Amino acid sequence: MLITPNGLLTRRSVISSAIVASSMLPSVGVRRAFSQVAAFPLQSLPYPEDALAPVISANTIGFHYGKHHRAYVDNLNKLLEGSDMVGKPLEEIVKATRGDATRVALFNNAAQDWNHNFYWNSMRPGGGGAPSGALADRVKDSFGDYIKFRQEFFIAATTQFGSGWAWLTQSADKKLQVVKTANADTPMAQGTTCLLTCDVWEHAYYLDYQNRRADYVNAWLDKLVNWEFASKQLAS
Repeated sequence: MLITPNGLLTRRSVISSAIVASSMLPSVGVRRAFSQVAAFPLQSLPYPEDALAPVISANTIGFHYGKHHRAYVDNLNKLLEGSDMVGKPLEEIVKATRGDATRVALFNNAAQDWNHNFYWNSMRPGGGGAPSGALADRVKDSFGDYIKFRQEFFIAATTQFGSGWAWLTQSADKKLQVVKTANADTPMAQGTTCLLTCDVWEHAYYLDYQNRRADYVNAWLDKLVNWEFASKQLAS
């Protein structure tokens, strides 16, 4: 028999307490596992870090994906803790927080995660040049020809002041459009269908091109654009 500050504790009480405590461990483990699953992961790149070289070096991808993108994901998961956005799809979080002055940080990090996932898929090794098939027809119908599209996209990407993105999108009337957004903003948050995006934040190109954004955008269009991915985004 043991003496406690509150009186006597029998051997049977000790055994019962141990059983209760041990029975709680699995549920704690489940909660922790669920918490880890519920958090947004850093999605894997669709290719090795050196696959886009020499247009974009492994060094740039290592910093861009491994540092910048990872930071957005980590910050997003921290900001979600205890919020009413827990468990919601990433797109829904972006749309729900855009323009909400009380949730600027949550929008910025959620949108940057979505934008970067879209950006990585907008490129492929050996990509670039003009599209083919149905997408080529859409480009011709919307811009006149590929050259005019390329000029419009280049201008959007190089004239976006400061940090941001250049996009090829599809409007509600199925016309293709080139738009640009600042910082973390994304046409997706406004219900627009996105087909491609080029990241023009400096961390996307500065290690390889320094201040020569135009050279980066030209190389991106001519050697990296993933038209197959864009075609899959087309609304019928």
